[in-house]
Amino acid sequence: MRVTNGPASRKRRKRVLLAAKGYRMRRSKLYRYASDAVDHGLVYAYNHRRTRKRDFRRLWQLRINAATRAAGLTYSRFIEGLTAAKVEVNRKMLADLAATDGQAFGELVKLAQNALQAKHA
Repeated sequence: MRVTNGPASRKRRKRVLLAAKGYRMRRSKLYRYASDAVDHGLVYAYNHRRTRKRDFRRLWQLRINAATRAAGLTYSRFIEGLTAAKVEVNRKMLADLAATDGQAFGELVKLAQNALQAKHA
């Protein structure tokens, strides 16, 4: 008698079809198409988990740049000034301060400007 590994195969196919729930037409009903769709989706999920980190860093840099330009400084000079002042605040927190607490961000800008003047003097 031929051994088909029935219960394990059924479990595997059921798992794929459950993962394809919500897909349209045969991608959610038929194993052959659902398997391809789920595999494709997992590749996108893997790649986009990494892309999201890049996108957020870019967004934070834009927000910081907009706030520093309003204060009369550029993004790169601001970061250089913070580094010279030995201030270790990450870009996520800087962007949050720029968006929510302008006064605290202004203090950081002054700190960066003073550090830049001391560095170039």
